Amino acid sequence: MPRRRITPARREAMGGLAKGLAVIRAFSREHAARTLTDIARSAGIPAATARRCLLTLEELGYVTRNARSFLLRPKVLQLGAAYLESMNIEQLTKTHLEELARNTSDSAALCVLDGCDTVYVARASVRTLLRLEAHVGSRFPAHATSTGRVLLAGLSAERLQGYFDAATLEPLTERTVTSATELRSLIAECRRNGYAVVEDELAYGVVALAVPVLDQQRRVVAALNTSSHSRRTTRTRLLRERLSMLQQVSRQISTDLATVPWLSLSAQL
Repeated sequence: MPRRRITPARREAMGGLAKGLAVIRAFSREHAARTLTDIARSAGIPAATARRCLLTLEELGYVTRNARSFLLRPKVLQLGAAYLESMNIEQLTKTHLEELARNTSDSAALCVLDGCDTVYVARASVRTLLRLEAHVGSRFPAHATSTGRVLLAGLSAERLQGYFDAATLEPLTERTVTSATELRSLIAECRRNGYAVVEDELAYGVVALAVPVLDQQRRVVAALNTSSHSRRTTRTRLLRERLSMLQQVSRQISTDLATVPWLSLSAQL
């Protein structure tokens, strides 16, 4: 078996910090309260190590206990807020997203790729989609979302292969694409067309259209999307009525990105 390459960053890495972050990531909307055993299993670390991490996080105010379960405290929000505040994303995109949401009477969002997921970093909405409500910080599997496919289409061949090596492509509905071959074909199609449309793959009744947001070097740094319910519109109508609107807003955001080049570096794929 080939030896794993030891990079300078890996030599300097702090194992304790990595384990503490893994413990925080063990919590989710579906698992808001978790036992020590559950947390250790999700984080992939021994129970004794998980316990030390939890006690430290509790002392720092990020975790609290309720009987035999642990829960995150609101202070955890500061960790994610630091990224949004330092990048000034909300102020940068607020007007554009709100205008897009008003013009479509639906939701609009800006997403970036994080691992195998697409993550909402800004959002505006005038209605709530049935069966799916997203907010800043929400993350969904990239393979089942329009934004995810747009972001994957912007990856280099090497990075895209890395995604497929790590992704599980689990079905979220009966219509979710779970074939790597089919997903590669859809990603290639997205790269050619400059947009992606997904219907009933992330959740039944949700149809979404996304386009890339580019930096000054024409690299994909984010994805802009509009979502609706299939009872209100079809994918054909979504393309006809919203694609040009979405592309225009994307260009406006791309222009604004020039004022915050560090956002491009932070989100660089």
